[in-house]
Amino acid sequence: MPYHYTVKNRRYAFEDLKTLLAKATPFRTGDALAGLTAESYEERIAAQIALADVPLQTFLNDLVIPYETDEVSRLIVDSHDTEGFKKIAHFTVGDLRNWLLLEETDAAILQKMAFAFTPEMVAAVSKLMRNQDLIAVAQKCTVVTQFRNTIGLKGRLSTRLQPNHPTDDAKGIAASIIDGLLNGSGDAVIGINPATDSPAVVARLLHMLDGLIARFDMPTQSCVLAHVTTTLQLIEEKVPVDLVFQSIGGTEKTNSSFGVSLALLDEAYAAALSLKRGTIGNNVMYFETGQGSALSANAHESVDQQTCEARAYAVARKYAPHLVNSVVGFIGPEYLYDGKQIIRAALEDHFCGKLLGLPMGMDICYTNHAEADQDDMDNLLTLLGVAGCNFIMGVPGADDIMLNYQSTSFHDALYLRKVLNKKASPEFESWLLNQGIMDEKGRKLPIKEAHLLLNAV
Repeated sequence: MPYHYTVKNRRYAFEDLKTLLAKATPFRTGDALAGLTAESYEERIAAQIALADVPLQTFLNDLVIPYETDEVSRLIVDSHDTEGFKKIAHFTVGDLRNWLLLEETDAAILQKMAFAFTPEMVAAVSKLMRNQDLIAVAQKCTVVTQFRNTIGLKGRLSTRLQPNHPTDDAKGIAASIIDGLLNGSGDAVIGINPATDSPAVVARLLHMLDGLIARFDMPTQSCVLAHVTTTLQLIEEKVPVDLVFQSIGGTEKTNSSFGVSLALLDEAYAAALSLKRGTIGNNVMYFETGQGSALSANAHESVDQQTCEARAYAVARKYAPHLVNSVVGFIGPEYLYDGKQIIRAALEDHFCGKLLGLPMGMDICYTNHAEADQDDMDNLLTLLGVAGCNFIMGVPGADDIMLNYQSTSFHDALYLRKVLNKKASPEFESWLLNQGIMDEKGRKLPIKEAHLLLNAV
C-alpha cells in the first residue's frame, strides 16, 4: 500500500509501510549505510506527517517482514492481544502519541496494554516524538521483575556489576567485584562477559560467583554471558546457573546469525525455570539487544534499524526476562555516529521496550572511534535516570578492558542515585546497610574488612 504527502507542491511517495517507517526515522548512519534514510530533512518531515495519519490497524495487515518467512513476525502476530487492542483500534499513529502523553494514561493502563501494541506500532510512534516525549511516557511505565531481589520499582535504580577481564583471570575479576560491591553496585546482576566461550572457563566463573553470593547471603543473581548453548550444557552438568543470557535481534535471520532460534530459546527458558534457583521470583532470562545488529549481519530485510530493534523486544518479552538492555553505542559509528545519535537511539530503545512490557536497562556506551565522549554519556545517563531506566552498567572506571569500549562506572550510578533520590533494589539496599557498606541515605561508609570479600572470591 503506497503512502504519500505533499510539501510545497512536491509530492513525496512511500511505496510501503517499511519504507515509510525508514524515511520517518530521525537520521542515523546505519540507515544511511543501508540506503534506507530520507534523502532530505523535508522528505523526513513529509514521511513523519504521513506516518502520523496511518491507522494502527494497518500494522496488523501490512507486515514489514512477511508472516510466512520470518518467525519473529509470526510471534508478533500470534501473541498480539486483540481484545486489548480494541481500545485503541480506531487510533492513528498520531492519535496514539497524543493518548500516550495524556495524564490519565497511567502506569496501570500501559501495563495492561503491553501486548496490545506491536513493536512496529511503538517504533512508529517513537518516530513522531521529541526526546522529552520519549522520557515522559517511559517514566510512566513500571515493569517489575524478581529473582533474588526486586528490580524496577519506582524510586529505584539498579546496576549490573560488570567485572570483565581480558583473560578471565579470577583475581582480576575478584578485584572488580569487590570494587563494585563496595560502591553499592551489583543488584541487577553480577554479570561477566567471558573472554572465551569455553564451558570449563564459564563453569569456573559461575562456581566462583555462586560461592560469593552464598557466603555473604547476597540478594542478587549471577550470570556469565556465554552463548545459550554453552549455558544449556552447563545446566545439564549441574553447574549453578542463575540467569540464562543471550543476545537477540528483531528478525529470524539476525537470530540465526547469533546461532539461536525461538525453539532454542524455549528450551533454555524451560531449563532455567526447572532449576528453581530464584528465592522470590522466577524471572530467569537476561537479553541484550542493540540498534544495528540486524544490519551488521545483513539480516535487516530492508527494515530500518530502530524498527528492527523494537521487534527484538517481542522476542524478549516471550520469556518474561529479569533483565533486558540495549547496548546502545557498542557496534560503532557506522550505525550511530555520534553522541547525538546515541542519545536519541537510547531514549527510543528505552521507550519502546518499556511500552512493550520489558524491564529495560541500558548500557550507556560508545566505542573509542565514535564521535562521542563521557560528557555525552553523562547527559544520557541523567536523561535515562529521569525516564525511569531499570538498571545501568557498573564497569570499573567506565572502561571495559576486555570488550574495549566506554560505559558507565560504579560512581556514575552513585551520582544518579544521589541527584535523583533513587536507591538500590530494596533487598540489596538492606544488605548494603547490614554489611556496613552504605548508610540509610545511600552514602558510602569506610570499609575496613574488604579482605573478607577478597578471600571469599
